[in-house]
Amino acid sequence: MIYLSDDGPWVFLVLTCILGGGAAFLAGRGFARSWKPFWRIFFYMALLAGAVRFFHYALFDGTLTSVYYYLVTYAILALAASLGFRAMRTTQMVTQYRWLYERTSPLTWRDRP
Repeated sequence: MIYLSDDGPWVFLVLTCILGGGAAFLAGRGFARSWKPFWRIFFYMALLAGAVRFFHYALFDGTLTSVYYYLVTYAILALAASLGFRAMRTTQMVTQYRWLYERTSPLTWRDRP
């Protein structure tokens, strides 16, 4: 069986997915809003994953130096940051380049003769 956290499923869900994932999502949105490149997400999520793993260790007596748990945390945070980045970048592109949305929207293709 694959274990996501050594602390228990509720601690993992709340600390890693909700708090850490929320922070990662907002960080991804911030990178996109300031027009930073996408690759920076991977570096900063490595730092955030270290902080989340430290909270597991400090608050719930989890394993601090486990590579497996760190990689699981990193993968979840990188996914959340990527979703935030892509959502904000899509909003920026549609706002900035309205003609692009109107040209590629399925509704406009259906309405064309």
